[in-house]
Amino acid sequence: MPKLKLALLLGGISGEREVSLNTGSVIYDALDKSKYAVTKYDPKTDLKKLIDDIGDKKIDLVFPALHGPFGEDGRLQGMLDMLNVPYVFSGCLASALAMHKVKTKIIAEAAMINTCSYAVINKNEKFNLDIINQEIGLPLVVKPIELGSSVGISIAKDNKEFKEAIKLGFKHDKSLMLEQFIQGRELTVAVMGKEGGGQALPVIEIKPKISKWFDYKAKYEAGGSEEICPAKIPDKVRIEIQDQAVRAFNAIDCKDLARADFIWTEKENKFYFLEINTIPGMTATSLAPQAAKAAGMEFGEFLDRLIGYNV
Repeated sequence: MPKLKLALLLGGISGEREVSLNTGSVIYDALDKSKYAVTKYDPKTDLKKLIDDIGDKKIDLVFPALHGPFGEDGRLQGMLDMLNVPYVFSGCLASALAMHKVKTKIIAEAAMINTCSYAVINKNEKFNLDIINQEIGLPLVVKPIELGSSVGISIAKDNKEFKEAIKLGFKHDKSLMLEQFIQGRELTVAVMGKEGGGQALPVIEIKPKISKWFDYKAKYEAGGSEEICPAKIPDKVRIEIQDQAVRAFNAIDCKDLARADFIWTEKENKFYFLEINTIPGMTATSLAPQAAKAAGMEFGEFLDRLIGYNV
């Protein structure tokens, strides 16, 4: 039986390039070379070669190990659709919607999933920080609307930090979401499956150790966070949060794999949906592969499952 010709995309041009290079390298090493003929492409330098190889039928399936704009936001997916080549992870529209934090919230709210209060400000428009502060209150979270890996995100506890957070955020994006800060336990749920048929993996609780919240350092530095999988939560809580994750996955029309992030306020027993990642971290120690392992899938088998959804 001939090997599946797999194009593994890594690197790219977003602010998450280094994370993607690491993700792609780990995936490459883990892929079973007896099943797959794997060629690596970095869209930053190899985009023309990728397009030519797709046109010459040298590629059966694209596996994008990319994060952030121009990799996870639908633009790459739209190009691959036009080239008529299948790929792993969500399609063009789902990827674009999930990358845009405000659009994601609107869809989640329509699916009866609870979210935090928020406001949106744009770089080239006037906005009144005092009014925003009155409506949402401090502390609040300042987030670039279309970026991941916590790049450009700050938690502002007072007006000085608020202004600094906005200045930082606008270095990364032209629009920012100012979101109510909720103190609680951070839970994340990976969902696998085809469109409309998502199934939740075990819930993970994230406890940052070197930062006060799950920022870039806590995510990627060794020992930055404690990740408890499965999370030590009551069954009723587990069932509810898995249900909400699947509803988000299906409402946005994700496919193959996505990871939904939540804050759970234990005292009030209330969930707040934060966002959904359509290409979550994919090293063997990343959150989604950890959840897959807890469900009985080793990393190689986990990758086989994702590829198998598309061939």
